[in-house]
Amino acid sequence: MVSTSQPLPQLHHLGNETTSVVVDVASGTPVISYWGSAIASSSNALVSLAAAQSRPLVFGAADVEAPLSLVPTHADGSLARPGIGGHRPGGRMWAPRFSLQHVATTNETITTTAVDEVAQLQLQCTLSLERTGAFTARATLANIGTTRYLLTNLSVTLPIDSSATELLSLGGRWAREATVQRTPFTHGAFIAENRSGRTSHEHIPALWAVQRDTTEWAGQVWAAHVAWSGNHSVFAEVLPDGRKYAQLGELLNPGELCLEPGEKYETPLVIAAHSERGMNEASRVFHRNVRANNKHSSMREPRKVSLNTWEAVYFNHDEQQLRALAETASQCGVERFVLDDGWFGARRNDAAGLGDWVVSKDVYPQGLKPLISHVRSLGMQFGIWVEPEMVNVDSNVYRQHPEWVLSEPGYPAIFSRNQLVINLAITEAFAHVEQQLDALLRDHDIAYVKWDMNRAHVHGSGADGAAGSHYQTLAVYRLLDSLRAKHPTVEFESCASGGGRIDHAMLQRTERVWTSDCNDALERQQIQRNISMLVPIEVLGAHIGPPVAHTTGRRHTLAFRGATAMFGHLGIEWNLLQAKPHELSALSEIIAIYKKHRALLHSGNFARYEVSTVDPQSAVAHGVISQDKREALLCYAQLQTAASLVPAMWKVFGLDPQASYAVRLVDLPGGVQGSARTLPQWCVNPITLTGQQLATVGLQPPTLHPESAVLIHLLSQ
Repeated sequence: MVSTSQPLPQLHHLGNETTSVVVDVASGTPVISYWGSAIASSSNALVSLAAAQSRPLVFGAADVEAPLSLVPTHADGSLARPGIGGHRPGGRMWAPRFSLQHVATTNETITTTAVDEVAQLQLQCTLSLERTGAFTARATLANIGTTRYLLTNLSVTLPIDSSATELLSLGGRWAREATVQRTPFTHGAFIAENRSGRTSHEHIPALWAVQRDTTEWAGQVWAAHVAWSGNHSVFAEVLPDGRKYAQLGELLNPGELCLEPGEKYETPLVIAAHSERGMNEASRVFHRNVRANNKHSSMREPRKVSLNTWEAVYFNHDEQQLRALAETASQCGVERFVLDDGWFGARRNDAAGLGDWVVSKDVYPQGLKPLISHVRSLGMQFGIWVEPEMVNVDSNVYRQHPEWVLSEPGYPAIFSRNQLVINLAITEAFAHVEQQLDALLRDHDIAYVKWDMNRAHVHGSGADGAAGSHYQTLAVYRLLDSLRAKHPTVEFESCASGGGRIDHAMLQRTERVWTSDCNDALERQQIQRNISMLVPIEVLGAHIGPPVAHTTGRRHTLAFRGATAMFGHLGIEWNLLQAKPHELSALSEIIAIYKKHRALLHSGNFARYEVSTVDPQSAVAHGVISQDKREALLCYAQLQTAASLVPAMWKVFGLDPQASYAVRLVDLPGGVQGSARTLPQWCVNPITLTGQQLATVGLQPPTLHPESAVLIHLLSQ
């Protein structure tokens, strides 16, 4: 029997070949009654679905079970964490209850509009199933009253199937980003909050809920990411009645967002992915979303090999040395020369110059044009480093406008790397930074901008005294959007002390992210593998560093460094003037291999493999399979000594079972780092195997020394 106190379901279906989302719009805010594998979508099927999902009332609870809506509300009786929080002056109207006003639907989108006439608020919710396979949702709250409304939170809530028993998230720290963390999802709550003012190294704003024994290739996955480059909150909970959900949104500091009459707040877009075929397929939904939403021409061109000067010269800019470095880089096959920190103002160290984006006459008395002209004459593009959101006290702009910083007057400012945040929400400060960067790009032949952000927001109050991270994030977006509109051919990279700002909102505005300040190939094997859960590898800056990594002190062969950087947007972070002739020759070979395969690497489907259930930390394998499954480039990397003397057979999934593939070891400079006597036959003499054989029988990896890798090429016959 249906309770007469509860509205009858009004169901709408969003679906494609693999995924269905069923939305009930009978309540004030939409309720996702089903999100998972594709199901029948006829009217009769949806009516039956609603009947099958009807839940009994239980003792010790309210007479009506509150729906787990996109924005759960306390006033509806929901015991989930409220999706909306706020109040009118005096603490009034703190628990709104919305009534449905309007529903608009298309084949791909459902938009509901609801109103609380008492609290004088309007809530609009939009849900879409994109052609990429991504399920997206956002909410917009409007103040339709006559007094201000202090908003404390507005989030998007997604149901998680009860069969999901584990949560995966990406934590970490500077130079060790994207560490997979596993949390049981059987009771209680999980929360990850970020207050750094950027996406952060510590808590990437994404969550994966998986069934028990889910692998890269099997099992169901429900994943969600909040596309926002500032403070955020990711929350998941198992309610006492057994329902599970995830809630994602911007984290607002106290008093940060006050809606005046007529104003509205729109949540960041939540991008979700469902897979019934394991983690890889969920990742590919996120990858397709990035590829579809960045329209820059460089995303559809070969990803150019870069040399970045930071680890080569640091602040010691000498034009003649840089010219020589550019010449050596060009001879090795480098296609873009990026001048890092130290070219501007009084920037001879990290204590001065930030905010003065004019070429230093002390270092470049003739300006940058002679160096740029030299780089261009070598057939390379020229790129440059900037940090537009920051300022040093020892700078002209700070001396003239100390009030332009994002800090709280009356308190001693907390410095990080000798710098403060310049408040881009101040109109004049924004205009100053925009004008200087516009002039830099207008007056120089610059094809690429490395945009850095090297400190977190601490006590970041805006000009009005309220917390300012929200408006600072929006201002950063506006600044990037403005510069890109004025200089549409320039490619941008998002860097924040390495991987501190990697998210899908930033990747609508940038064509590359600096994955980590750590170029240690051993660390990078895991960092790049894990961040590939959220973003495609062609946007991941992956550089070949010097023989000894500057963040860890480890020494690695060039073959291992090259094989690691191959699976990303390859670049160089090494003073090549100190490299030996045989190293330069080997580097040229590696760059040539990258160029040969980069069309495949940057358009195909990335695949992660589990190569040992007994000793999963000893080795990793991954690769890229072309969209038509005719070709693949794979990597097997030995990270540490294994429990067994011979590696387990590697089941290579994801290929066409009926196709026959020529299996060939790719010759890397230095050869296979292992024992020649234990090389499998196929490493010496190429063989042909079907996709079915590769998936069911597998391929025997060679016995490798720790911290070494091999590349394998597959081509259908």
